[in-house]
Amino acid sequence: SGLDAIFKPTSIAVLGVTNSPGTVPHDIFVNLLDSRFNGVVYPVAPRKKHIAGVRAYDYVLDIPDPVDLAILVFPGNVCEQALKQCVEKGIRAAIIISAGFREVGPAGLAREQRIQALAAEAGMRLIGPNCLGVINTEPKVRLNASFARAMPATGRIAFLSQSGALCTAVLDYAAGKGIGFSKFVSLGNKADVGEVDLLRYLADDPDTSVILMYLESITQGRDLMRVAREITGKRSNSKPILAIKGGRTAAGAAAAQSHTGALAASAEVCHGVFDQSGIVRCGSIEEMFNTAQLLAYQALPDRKSVV
Repeated sequence: SGLDAIFKPTSIAVLGVTNSPGTVPHDIFVNLLDSRFNGVVYPVAPRKKHIAGVRAYDYVLDIPDPVDLAILVFPGNVCEQALKQCVEKGIRAAIIISAGFREVGPAGLAREQRIQALAAEAGMRLIGPNCLGVINTEPKVRLNASFARAMPATGRIAFLSQSGALCTAVLDYAAGKGIGFSKFVSLGNKADVGEVDLLRYLADDPDTSVILMYLESITQGRDLMRVAREITGKRSNSKPILAIKGGRTAAGAAAAQSHTGALAASAEVCHGVFDQSGIVRCGSIEEMFNTAQLLAYQALPDRKSVV
């Protein structure tokens, strides 16, 4: 799937870092350092000598060693050129945090299609654009490639969301409740990696027992149904999948489109997909996490003894 370069990189370049605390480009780089990432981190910051005490490079091509993952925080209109240099460098995966793509209209959509084609031709996997980032709490990795305020606790729950704003709220909620995560992914515009790719990856992840999803749109309905059935219906090592459908009201659908440029499918269609796939529908974040904790940490009863 090529997703190990995203979740388990040994070296990361952050492109577009600044020296201004409180900004997304600065905070993502510092989060990688603060989470004690078990690898090397290179800041790419033109005309800067260092960022947070780490030597900076003008261009990703100036980094002397191989790089597994690029995190792009340049303005959207610079990302295409930066991604070309990442391809030239041989980087296998990228997380594009930057906004300014399909969610802003036709010009942004064209920009997104160009980076999509660029990555596809190079065999590079992409998360985003227009996303919060990715977190992997696995002790051997300790990756906080996001601008979330703090690294969440380690746990057995994986969380996937198209909405970056919801991701921030969920992390705050989970911290208050003492809930830990295995993986945490903000999908953004889904130019490449979507929920189906991530479900396949998490199905084989030994650190994940339960998968949670917040979806504003479903772009691969048939594939989602097939993969979800495989994961929830396995006779051994099955994993529950819980989901909330965003954009259920007219205002919510409008908000979803402004967040990720997503055309939110009707709630009825999504609920039909969930019901046919073995996905458990949840009405709220609280319900979702209460159910997830039960499933992650409470052994299921022996079916022979259930009447």
